[in-house]
Amino acid sequence: MSDASSRPSAALDFTDISVEDVSRSFGRRRALSRVSFRAAQGEILGILGPNGAGKSTLLGILATLLRPTAGRVCYGGMADTGGAALRGRIGVLGHDLFLYPELTARENLEFFARLHAVPEPAHAADEALERAGLGARGDEPVSTFSRGMRQRVALERALIHQPRLLLLDEPFTGLDDASASALVARLRELRQGGAILVVATHDLEVADRLLDHALFLREGRAAASIAQPKHLRSTYQDVMTRPIDGARA
Repeated sequence: MSDASSRPSAALDFTDISVEDVSRSFGRRRALSRVSFRAAQGEILGILGPNGAGKSTLLGILATLLRPTAGRVCYGGMADTGGAALRGRIGVLGHDLFLYPELTARENLEFFARLHAVPEPAHAADEALERAGLGARGDEPVSTFSRGMRQRVALERALIHQPRLLLLDEPFTGLDDASASALVARLRELRQGGAILVVATHDLEVADRLLDHALFLREGRAAASIAQPKHLRSTYQDVMTRPIDGARA
């Protein structure tokens, strides 16, 4: 990843994000309750927890797609105002890959490059295809690709505008071992390039090799926060079975 001075919207940059006592309710249901944590550039933060724990809600708030009911999120020293300039520094890879299956991989990437006002979108798409290892397949429709190949295109789609913050929701779902390993290698490369990565996943075997920090969510609350986590499966089982004592990340 290039340095911040060469990125789009370089005037709006940040080196960390902080979540401060964030809660989110949907009617009477509270999806998140007073969650706090910090993530810095060059780190991969894992958001771990069972279905319904609030992982996707938290990512939606970080992406500025949802507003917290209480608390705040700061990007560097800036509180979220939901502006286009801030959203231009964020990339999102979710369950929906946001690819047009009838278009080729190159057409998809060029389209999103233009959407983000990336200079020389055709060149940016070519570079993205090479990073994805799909330079020779760029003119084939995405509908003909395997899940792993589509995931690689979708990741580069999320990175086409060189965001500072990358949010990934269950990125390893449906991937074979080779595709998962390739994704891990790419995320490590992004970490080295100074990105802030937040990964919500239930794939503990893959996450065990990847995370710099783990935030465990349970029933919308921060059950534990662990730096340099090891033995994630046993740690996860322990955290998910002990009482939540109100400790925050």
